[in-house]
Amino acid sequence: MAEPTVAKTTPDSPAPIPSAPAAPAKRTPERSSSMSPIAPKDFGYEQARHLLWRAGFGGTPAQIQTLASWGPQKAVDYVLDPGNAPEDKPRSDLFDKNIMREPTAEERKAQLAARQRQDEDALAKFRIDQQRRQGQDRQQIGEVQRWWLKRMIETPRPLDEKMVLFWHGHFATSYRTIENSYHMFMQNELFRRHALGNFGDLLYGIIRDPAMLKYLNNDTSRKGHANENLAREIMELFSLGIGGYSENDIKEGARALTGYTFKDDDFVFDKNNHDAGSKTILGKTGTFDGEAFVKIILEQPGVSRLITRKLYHFFCAELPPLERAGYDQLPAPQQSALRDLASTFSGSRYAIKPVLRRLFLSQHFYDPRNMNEQIKCPVELVVGAVRSLDTPVRDLSILNDALDLMGQNLLFPPSVKGWDGGRSWINTSTMFVRQNILAFLLTGKKPRGYDANASDMNYDPLPLLDELAKASPGSEKDPGAVAEYMLRLTIGDAPSAATKQLTSLADTTGGSVTKELVIGYLLLITAMPEYQLC
Repeated sequence: MAEPTVAKTTPDSPAPIPSAPAAPAKRTPERSSSMSPIAPKDFGYEQARHLLWRAGFGGTPAQIQTLASWGPQKAVDYVLDPGNAPEDKPRSDLFDKNIMREPTAEERKAQLAARQRQDEDALAKFRIDQQRRQGQDRQQIGEVQRWWLKRMIETPRPLDEKMVLFWHGHFATSYRTIENSYHMFMQNELFRRHALGNFGDLLYGIIRDPAMLKYLNNDTSRKGHANENLAREIMELFSLGIGGYSENDIKEGARALTGYTFKDDDFVFDKNNHDAGSKTILGKTGTFDGEAFVKIILEQPGVSRLITRKLYHFFCAELPPLERAGYDQLPAPQQSALRDLASTFSGSRYAIKPVLRRLFLSQHFYDPRNMNEQIKCPVELVVGAVRSLDTPVRDLSILNDALDLMGQNLLFPPSVKGWDGGRSWINTSTMFVRQNILAFLLTGKKPRGYDANASDMNYDPLPLLDELAKASPGSEKDPGAVAEYMLRLTIGDAPSAATKQLTSLADTTGGSVTKELVIGYLLLITAMPEYQLC
């Protein structure tokens, strides 16, 4: 696989030479509840860095400075729609869709004949062929994982891929259950098509998605034997939340979804297995099918509240699960922000972009208590390091394996609830992997030796200092100034104790700023607890 390169943000016109980043503002005891737009004078280096991390996977010093020079309106508009950045739409022929295909009519006939005549040799050949296909498909799901990881690293539209990651956690579906890599790829494409589009359209799409239909057993749901899994999760996890429906609504919704199945890679509505009888769902009565079921759900005010709460949790500040803390149990500033976002969401008829624009422009989003407070998920840690520090990718398989060891195996969420996130990402085992994978990206060093390709992918971090040289010529040669600059780039702050600790490394290089010194700085910084936050 060709070595990926990190896409660079290209502004419409050259940005003016920026001033050095200001020291972080002191933390206030209460979050701002204001959803009013942040003033241009209050949007600087720190705020641009915060926006790039939360609405993507971080940014290089040049990208941060460019957004800071643009001001909040242009910066947010660019993040939401990078204009001339091409949309790299996945091709349907990237992966083999026939590995787990259904048997042909002739194959079914041959299997039936073999069973009837009890031909164990012929049946064994069918089993061996099936096992061969399953093995090939397990290999292909690894290819799909690496392909998506590569997209996140390379994309010039990072918010799109961040939203695909969000939807993957929201409509969590695991390959381990469905065992069809192409269907997982199809679902990933579904999330990408609707990433920043309309939630209603995505919800209609999910009840026709082969991966979801298989994962929640709706592919065998039929009249008289309705499976309730999909109907339950659509209401509980995907749209309304606990308390927004009754058990009878689930039973009736399951009836509406009978006959919703698939053949090969295509959705099929099996009319003969659909329950066409009268149903009462969320107070409405009629002969509803799956589309009508979704339409009724989208008419409920709970949809706006749940989805904006999840978006807020993902992009702004972590919230306890809805079942542990209702809206009236949250701090007043967060209640105010959530009400505002829910109103924006319902007012836009479930369009995602207006909600994110409202959030990313708000004073609340840039409140110091919402900055550098979220624990990076493993994907953010790895992809963010490559994109913000310009490290070589080195080996996508190693990066993908590290994600698994850190608890975020892409396309294998632990349950239909997705990943818990937050503090669950951090324990003694995952911290060990987190530090080692950053050391691998920076040096090529594995826990048990060096990557064979490391010498061909030497990392030179000195170009990261170009913005420092522009802002303060000569500072790029001062170990203390470089230490402070790298700390603000990587952890958003430059505590004097940390700056002093890094600067002491300069004694080993005779007081000069070299490639080795800056890598040494980064090795120390990426091992800090603060680097786990964004």
